[in-house]
Amino acid sequence: MEKITMKTPLVEMDGDEMTRILWKMIKDELLLPFIELKTEYYDLGLKNRNDTDDRVTVDSAEAAAKYGVAVKCATITPNAARVKEYDLKKMWKSPNGTIRSILNGTVFRTPIIVKGIEPCVRNWKQPITIARHAYGDVYSNSELRVEGRAKAELLVTKEDGGEERILIHEFDNRGGVLQGIHNLTSSIEDFARSCFEYALDQKKDLWFGAKDTISKIYDHHFKDVFNEVYEKEYKKKFEEAGIEYFYSLIDDIVARIMKSKGGMIWACKNYDGDVMSDMISSAFGSLAMMTSVLVSPAGVYEYEAAHGTVQRHYYKYLKGEETSTNSVATIFAWTGALKKRGELDGIPELVRFAGKLEQSVIETIESGYMTKDLTLITTMEETVTLNSLDFIKAVRKTLENYL
Repeated sequence: MEKITMKTPLVEMDGDEMTRILWKMIKDELLLPFIELKTEYYDLGLKNRNDTDDRVTVDSAEAAAKYGVAVKCATITPNAARVKEYDLKKMWKSPNGTIRSILNGTVFRTPIIVKGIEPCVRNWKQPITIARHAYGDVYSNSELRVEGRAKAELLVTKEDGGEERILIHEFDNRGGVLQGIHNLTSSIEDFARSCFEYALDQKKDLWFGAKDTISKIYDHHFKDVFNEVYEKEYKKKFEEAGIEYFYSLIDDIVARIMKSKGGMIWACKNYDGDVMSDMISSAFGSLAMMTSVLVSPAGVYEYEAAHGTVQRHYYKYLKGEETSTNSVATIFAWTGALKKRGELDGIPELVRFAGKLEQSVIETIESGYMTKDLTLITTMEETVTLNSLDFIKAVRKTLENYL
């Protein structure tokens, strides 16, 4: 076939360790033979982030805002051990956190459904997408250990010097612990808009749950902001698209999710999303079979795998040992970005190619050819375990049959 030509570049953010190795394999075997790939490349590997004082991460996020679509490889967020291992100048921040802050985006995670990798919840037939608000709450908290008798108050000092004060608790002689959390109306509004925009983009119902009956100001504000944004900006669009926005208490949402067939986008506050995204990924099979896309209210899309850099496999690879690393989520990061680039630029053949590549991945696995992690959880009786490169080559063979 004639190679597909792109108009506008994708922003390509390379990464670390085993996923960096898979990144090159995917490009060499599944993309470059079929597409005149046009990208603006940024090396977000930890060494280059250190060499550039992490400026490369900021530059990549600004490029994503400029071009509208990015694809990112998994990256290391360094801890003390990594600082020593890579001889870093400092403990650099999470690249995902930096990019998310600049783009002001919401993370949407969706499991990839494959026959033979069955969900733990038998009635789930369609993927459930988790939309996690990635600002505030316990992740930006202030905490104190209270020793002995004490009175704790919430104090707000206004710009004009006025004060609002409310009693939190009067501790007895045993003391206790204290935590303060916050959120921003602007951040909640952006979260709501990102969720509504993504629901329209995916043509899926949007569900949202909070605990407004107990948290009558904090959680109720989330409920009110979502409702206001929906009524003013999205109600007519949702009706025209034939999709629904549904709010209920988080308890009720969980109960409904467990009994549903799936297929919805589930918007969650920060902590809820942190917990529920791991629950959904595990219940559907594997974190390596889960897509992740950052969507900003301005309509910027940044695609990546939901998992990390697969450090253990990388150390085996460096020793020359064979690895069987699952590349599915990383392949789907590329296909998601290519689809969106094709949609925005009016290149239907690019959209079709990305769809065929996804079908090829699924068909390869459903034919029994898969990486070791999937052979351990599949219900198929006959499977062939492939190493990292051979799985990608098997996908290419399936893809060539499609093309």
